[in-house]
Amino acid sequence: MTKISRLFDFPYYQLEKNNISNCLVTKYDGKWIATSTQEYLDKANAISRALLRLGINKNDKIAIISTNNRTEWNIMDIGILQVGAQNVPIYPTIAAEDYEYILNHSESKFCFISDEIVYNKLISVKSNIPLLKDIYSFNEIEGCKNWKSLLELGKDESNQDVVEDRKNNVKPDELATIIYTSGTTGRPKGVMLSHNNIVSNVLDSACRIPFDEGTSVALSFLPICHIFERVILYIYQYYSVSIYFAESIEKLSENIKEVKPTVFSVVPRLLEKVYDKIIAKGEDLTGVKKKLFFWAVNLGLQYEPYKANGWWYEFQLGIARKLIFSKWKEGLGGNLNVLVSGSAALQHRLIRVFAAAEMPVMEGYGLTETSPVISVNDQKNGGFKIGTVGRIIDNVEVKIAEDGEILCKGPNVMMGYYKDEELTNEAIKDGYFHTGDIGELDADNFLKITDRKKEMFKTSGGKYIAPQIIENEMKQSLFIEQIMVIGDGEKMPAAFIQPSFDFIREWAKRKNITIGKTNEELINNEQVIQRIGKEVGKYNEKFGNWEKIKRFELTPDIWTIDGGQLTPTMKLKRKVVKEIYNNLYQKIYN
Repeated sequence: MTKISRLFDFPYYQLEKNNISNCLVTKYDGKWIATSTQEYLDKANAISRALLRLGINKNDKIAIISTNNRTEWNIMDIGILQVGAQNVPIYPTIAAEDYEYILNHSESKFCFISDEIVYNKLISVKSNIPLLKDIYSFNEIEGCKNWKSLLELGKDESNQDVVEDRKNNVKPDELATIIYTSGTTGRPKGVMLSHNNIVSNVLDSACRIPFDEGTSVALSFLPICHIFERVILYIYQYYSVSIYFAESIEKLSENIKEVKPTVFSVVPRLLEKVYDKIIAKGEDLTGVKKKLFFWAVNLGLQYEPYKANGWWYEFQLGIARKLIFSKWKEGLGGNLNVLVSGSAALQHRLIRVFAAAEMPVMEGYGLTETSPVISVNDQKNGGFKIGTVGRIIDNVEVKIAEDGEILCKGPNVMMGYYKDEELTNEAIKDGYFHTGDIGELDADNFLKITDRKKEMFKTSGGKYIAPQIIENEMKQSLFIEQIMVIGDGEKMPAAFIQPSFDFIREWAKRKNITIGKTNEELINNEQVIQRIGKEVGKYNEKFGNWEKIKRFELTPDIWTIDGGQLTPTMKLKRKVVKEIYNNLYQKIYN
């Protein structure tokens, strides 16, 4: 039996155990097309042979930019890795300038792309990427080489012995991939992960997810360029789970009904949307049906694992499951028995209600730098505790620093940041990675995240927001005196804005606009709100869609040291500002 020590060992291990016919399944022209384990490896080897013929050497970098998850991504992944080269996945929706930076910084030789939108964006900066030899596309694009030409080039098996030699010489502690994450400086950081970083994380996390080997079906839609979904896909391969790739987030609901998955991974924002839709349907009911529906929801919101609420609660829950929750489950395909959530904090109410509906959500915690899993909840062995991100996984050590920061040590901790020794040494001290998150460990080894040490935060969609960068841009406006970006764990970033009162009064005078005498009148003036909205819109253009300020509220007072909004060095006291304007926060998000 293949011993798994490198990433490309996973499909070979699956082939020995279960050569499944629908190992990877993608929809093309309205039809689901399955690739068996054997075909997956045959194509990966053809890619490896072709890459050798294109002159790819050990440690060369090959980038992949794909709008959707698909079979080709996985074939390329294995084909690249087993010749000792490295896979550089790039997030498709970032700006063309970021493509340029990452491809230059990683010195990628080739780039594989999914579609015309990505191609056009890449072509706009290609002349600034001197080391990029060629672009290949998965879709048919006029003027672009197609990846199938490499399958043709690799048909001749005469150099398979060279592939085997390269494969045998890939060591577990060698670099496998560079994943670029957005940094607070605005420039992406290249996280270097070795084969062993990710393999150890897959094997140490795998036992936490309940699978029926060879019979489970997964639907994959979270971006595979993120380490979270990528590790999940390797876990699926380890357990011989059939992987179906959703066409897009828009078609997710339709794909769920077609595939009827037993498992999929989610980000909190998706669950929020699903829950909101279910509740909206409940609101449309009338009479007894409506009463029954909300009785079941309220019961679900009180859920505790392991029948901790006692027999009477469980008796009622049995009725609620039969009458109401079974319909929820049916709406999600009917077979779903576990969801895996990561990338941002999940609301406790969602964990309770989905578990009550027999679709338990196992929340975990980790970072790209930790490959990513540090801890994860687990239905078995009493490992499910609401309000925590689960027990620490095997072979990983966590300790809490004096200031409450979570420190992590183990085979999952990255090799470092690519070409940035200084940043690496800041992040890893005495073998411990400093996560930047504040937390606590209870007596049973469950980890709880309580705060962010750094100001950077994530929306419920799992996207990082660096507030200071956005704030510094916005403050260039003559209309904006102070701004604080908010939205940690929420569906979108928003902001509190203290207007430049004096400037706005002058502007109003010039434009013959009556705005009243008090600050209160000024901030409620529709023309003022619209004008500041125009400024926000202008500066929003500099940011990715997930970073744009979607809503804002104006504050009536001037932010000062005495008022508590600012520190003596004029920095924002974020917690205090949020508390002072809690009513505006509720207005924005509720």
